[in-house]
Amino acid sequence: MSKTVTLAHGAGGRQTSELIDQVFKKHFANPDLTADDAAVLSVEGGKLAFTTDGFIVSPAEFPGGNIGKLSICGTVNDLSCMGAKPLYLSCAFVIEEGFPMEKLEEIAAAMEKTANEAGVKIVAGDTKVAGKGQVDGVFITTTGIGRIQEDVETSGFKAKPGDAVIVSGDVGRHGCTILLARNEFGIEADVTSDCAPLWGTVKSMLDTTKNIHVIRDATRGGVGTVLYEIAEQSSVGIRLNAQDIPVADGVKGVCGMLGLEPLYLACEGRLVIFAPKEEAPALLETLRKGKYSANAAIIGEVTEEMPGRVIMKTEIGAETLLPPPGGELLPRIC
Repeated sequence: MSKTVTLAHGAGGRQTSELIDQVFKKHFANPDLTADDAAVLSVEGGKLAFTTDGFIVSPAEFPGGNIGKLSICGTVNDLSCMGAKPLYLSCAFVIEEGFPMEKLEEIAAAMEKTANEAGVKIVAGDTKVAGKGQVDGVFITTTGIGRIQEDVETSGFKAKPGDAVIVSGDVGRHGCTILLARNEFGIEADVTSDCAPLWGTVKSMLDTTKNIHVIRDATRGGVGTVLYEIAEQSSVGIRLNAQDIPVADGVKGVCGMLGLEPLYLACEGRLVIFAPKEEAPALLETLRKGKYSANAAIIGEVTEEMPGRVIMKTEIGAETLLPPPGGELLPRIC
């Protein structure tokens, strides 16, 4: 097989079969992986969650992961936020002609490793090769199916006054990592993406209590955008305490230099959780024992006042409106 992807690899002939066998099948093999037009899957009774997401991140490799890991985490986490155990994924690749085969295999290997950790199977896919310059390296779309756990019902419409607002860890790391990886500002900082599959985190919370109203992953737009979306969906106000919001020192330094708000930088391994105040201490204890949530924190509460707004109590004790998200959020991560 050649050392780079050629147009022939997307033509459906021998080279396509070689690409599938030597890269994708090699890393995605499982009893449900199909060579037919669609996978036939067995799913127990109950409700299913179904989601799809596209990934065009640049650069495709960054400290803490690459586009392959990101593509699995993004879809697994979307399912997990609905209280659904991820079961099956499909993945579609659009690859630029000339893309290094070695890099493609690194991406596939990262997908394999992350899917195994999440306990999900990649069972179907598609490969297209675009001409040089038509695609920036490689684009991936993943679609996932998961089984919603019994007695679990989460939604952005279910936040209630009196709920505690919890984040599962420090915020803004992925967005900051991508910004630094592009080397547009000449800034060096020790920042690594928080990209991680979070079904284990969600399961541990649901094993603690199913009385959780909202679970959301704070990807594009970060925690701030998620909070505004939930405030609008549930017609509630949200009050945050700035000094309780965990931000890594490196992220804080970069944001200070560039005038960015960490709450609006993307996360790829962080959850925003709304639950009754009486449930919050137990949830926090559970989260702080987790692999990806050791610095979880309660950062605020839901109120009846100023529905649709997010108010921040600053470190000097004043209250201010968290500016609503708008326009192009930086850095653009996909």
